[in-house]
Amino acid sequence: MQRLKTRPQFQATLNGGMVARTPHFALHRLMLGPVAAPEVPEPVSEQASAAGGLAQLAYAPSEMPVDTVTALAQQVSAAPLIAPGSVWLGAMVPKRWARRAVTRNAIKRQIYGVAVNFEARLPAASHVVRLRATFDRKQFVSASSEHLKAAVRQELHALFERASRKAVA
Repeated sequence: MQRLKTRPQFQATLNGGMVARTPHFALHRLMLGPVAAPEVPEPVSEQASAAGGLAQLAYAPSEMPVDTVTALAQQVSAAPLIAPGSVWLGAMVPKRWARRAVTRNAIKRQIYGVAVNFEARLPAASHVVRLRATFDRKQFVSASSEHLKAAVRQELHALFERASRKAVA
């Protein structure tokens, strides 16, 4: 399982759509398609076309027409952010829902730990687990208690179970 690292990767996955949710978590998935290499046009000079097209000359970057440069830039920007063929996972635990860093880090560790158990059942796609509600501070007094970790793990199991059922169907 590979981890998402950049903001554009997270944004693309979040735009993929929500697959499953629980009271505190949401799982977003982006199915990954095959990678298509950008096509680079190879223009033929007038001399080469007069000679029957035997010699093809590529443009130097400074001689390349503006339309070609624009088309190449669009193809490169459309290149995939996430390589297909494996399961990718990212965790979003906003400060809004988990104020203390120790709590955010504990929740992220639980997300990655539970996800490893479900890796074989998840499709080769990009996934983001997002915390969408706070855990009650009255019930979970300690920022990284075993009680909190067990509750997070239990809810994550339910989340990944729902997502894996949708992947099969």
